[in-house]
Amino acid sequence: MSELEATARAMVAPGKGILAADESSPTIKKRFDSIGAESNEENRRSYREMLFTTRGAEEFISGVIFFDETLRQSTADGTPFPKLLQKKGIVPGIKVDTGAKALAGAGGEKVTEGLDGLRERIAEYHGLGARFAKWRAVITIGDGIPSDYCLDANAHALARYAALCIEGGLVPIVEPEVLMDGSHTIERCYEVTERTLRKVFDALYDQRVPLQETILKPNMVLSGTECPQQADVRRVAEETLRCFRNAVPAEIPGIVFLSGGQSDELATAHLNEMNKVGGSPWELSFSYGRALQAPPLKAWAGKAENRDAAQKAFYHRARCNGAARSGSYTARMEQEAA
Repeated sequence: MSELEATARAMVAPGKGILAADESSPTIKKRFDSIGAESNEENRRSYREMLFTTRGAEEFISGVIFFDETLRQSTADGTPFPKLLQKKGIVPGIKVDTGAKALAGAGGEKVTEGLDGLRERIAEYHGLGARFAKWRAVITIGDGIPSDYCLDANAHALARYAALCIEGGLVPIVEPEVLMDGSHTIERCYEVTERTLRKVFDALYDQRVPLQETILKPNMVLSGTECPQQADVRRVAEETLRCFRNAVPAEIPGIVFLSGGQSDELATAHLNEMNKVGGSPWELSFSYGRALQAPPLKAWAGKAENRDAAQKAFYHRARCNGAARSGSYTARMEQEAA
């Protein structure tokens, strides 16, 4: 087994998943605004340190995705964040794309940028301790979209990024996100998600990306947020698994689902149901941002005296999602923590 495959398998180890702490500066500002905290460098550092030093979180967290600023930061006692995580057996990773921009000639559709200079940035990030990377493509469902042009452009960029990661010694997390926004049905989400995944894997194959060294971070197959008929937990699990069995090669070590705006508990319940159904060739895990961070962020509220309560809230969400990895999460776990 190659070093990259071993890292990929460690990232989807049973009972564990990934914390996405890679919010861009505008996104983390919105989160901090919601709790009345100023988004300055020290507050961002202190908040991330609070998450990363939560005792026992390594039981359920296998990796953390950093933003560029965070990868370069340290704890109050001077320990670099990547080194802190490595001591706990958690793999440090880095978001490397520069965001989704308007796709020329395709009204309302986007393509993710960041390939320029990526080889050099990967070398620098590897030197700073990162061992995996992430690139997010954004796919919108709407009237007549997504177009093949949009899907092809994003699949090509994802595959070029992944190939550069492999070359530079980082495991690529490939993230094609079909957004929940809209009034579309779960059937429409299924169709767009399958189309997207087929395009992405065709591009990965064309660009010689070894799938056993690659992790997939997709959306679940869900009803649109404004769809009047919301699919229940069982239906979401069944449709998601059916879609992925049709479109995702078995060589991928694991699928780490994004929460994509779902509530904390619903994201956990959906993952749990998929693992209860079972029978998949890949590890089915999580790579949640808001669904892991919303409760600790609220408990912290930007105040040092709330650190213990915030860490307790983070540990609880990590534990619930760790249980969902084996289909053993229950509503009682939420009540016990209340």
